[in-house]
Amino acid sequence: MFDPSDLRAAARSEGGVSRRLFLSWAAALPGIAVLGQRAEGRTLRHPTFSSDPFSSGVASGDPTPRGVVLWTRLAPEPLEPGGGMAPELVEVGWEVASDEGFSNIVRRGSSVATPQLGHSVHVEVDGLEPGRWYWYRFHSGAAESPVGRTRTMPRSDEVPDRLTFAFASCQHFESGLYTAYEYMLADDPDLVFHLGDYIYEGAARAGGVREHIGDEIRSLDDYRIRYALYRGDEHLRAMHASCPWVVTWDDHEFDNNYAGAISEEEGTDPVAFLERRANAYQAYYEMMPLRRRSLPRGPELRLYRSIDFGRLASFQVLDTRQYRTDQPNGDRRSPINEQALDPKGSLLGREQLGWLKSRLLASTSTWNVLAQQVMMGMVGFRTDGVAEPIYSMDQWPGYAAERMALVEFLRDRKVPNPVVLTGDIHSNWANELRVDDRQHDAPVVAAEFVGTSISSGGNGSATVPGLEERLSANPCVRFFNAQRGYVRCSLSPTEWRTDYRVVEQVTTPGAPAVTKASFVVEAGKAGMEPA
Repeated sequence: MFDPSDLRAAARSEGGVSRRLFLSWAAALPGIAVLGQRAEGRTLRHPTFSSDPFSSGVASGDPTPRGVVLWTRLAPEPLEPGGGMAPELVEVGWEVASDEGFSNIVRRGSSVATPQLGHSVHVEVDGLEPGRWYWYRFHSGAAESPVGRTRTMPRSDEVPDRLTFAFASCQHFESGLYTAYEYMLADDPDLVFHLGDYIYEGAARAGGVREHIGDEIRSLDDYRIRYALYRGDEHLRAMHASCPWVVTWDDHEFDNNYAGAISEEEGTDPVAFLERRANAYQAYYEMMPLRRRSLPRGPELRLYRSIDFGRLASFQVLDTRQYRTDQPNGDRRSPINEQALDPKGSLLGREQLGWLKSRLLASTSTWNVLAQQVMMGMVGFRTDGVAEPIYSMDQWPGYAAERMALVEFLRDRKVPNPVVLTGDIHSNWANELRVDDRQHDAPVVAAEFVGTSISSGGNGSATVPGLEERLSANPCVRFFNAQRGYVRCSLSPTEWRTDYRVVEQVTTPGAPAVTKASFVVEAGKAGMEPA
């Protein structure tokens, strides 16, 4: 007989949903359906719509040298359950052209938008030329989508002269405007990496710049509507349409500070929690330009993957939520204790960690990048009544054994030019990573660039009380700033440059943006220098 207490105990020990556990739990979760691979039944080939069905815009993602994922969703009433669509199969045509005017269409076809996947469309286009820009659009009935622009990656054996990309995270809708995307669009990057907290799951709160709809989200329709609300922002839609995005999640796409199958709230029913996780994961897949390999199976969705820009840069996109063991010390800040140093504790899970190491060993790229969520720098803070510095147990210091072993792996296996990209923390940091950052004289192994939020936390500030003391106690930190914005990176075979782009206000439109700081990493050297 199924016992939910067994579920919680197994999740704590295994750090997430193993396939064995998933198969046993699925039988006990009648509300969770495993999504099929085929759409069956009558397909509407000439639908009519009450209003624009392409209200969430278009997007592309996960590019390869020969292809890319194209995405859209049919939702004439995006903030209503079902998006204003009847539960029917609907044909959606698509076209890819080598020019913005679509005078030379190089690929075209049709897909079926199904109610099971919220009438989203994920087209995996192949047969394109490496290393060039394309334009695409969708149509259904008499309706036509906005035009999107995308690009393929260079050939796998090519070393391009340059790559420019941006990364961002944490875009709480109520806290501020998405002005940062307006400036990111003007930068015209080749790629965008979104490192999590694309939406926030909380209930509507009065007094913000904008307002969520309804209570804290739990059902599949709740999550779909929340994504549609966020996609209603014109700057976010425009940025999605301008270049390919590579996305991964953190916690708020589901529930704050969760760890695998474990809620941060004691007493949460584990079956209901997994049911909610299945809803959250499915909505994420529906609204993101992901490949079919990421199609969710109940509360399980494989998101970690590689994106290569020729041999200039190899990006390992990580998932630090789905497979982690429970945070030490009840997720409260604490010194690095026995739990954090327990080798059984894991942020990545055994399978993902093994995959990551194999990818790093096989890489022939100049720059080897971890695109992930939580800060890897071991930054401690002094507090009254505690003799030792305290650290965030939700970040990598809470899993210090795995974190130090991973950096040791980068060092001992001589992985070329490792760089870590991080979101989550609503502030900018530039960190030099050592095997143990508490050993200030140890050699630097990698650079970590932490990006602030797009809007979460409101306007923020350029500094915080006691900053100088905190920085002097943590020599691994080269820069800190707590305003809003995004990070722009430019790579060549010899140099990596990071620019911290800060928007002075997110509570009023049209605020200016400035480059607050810039750092350069020279290929072959682990440290960073101000630019």
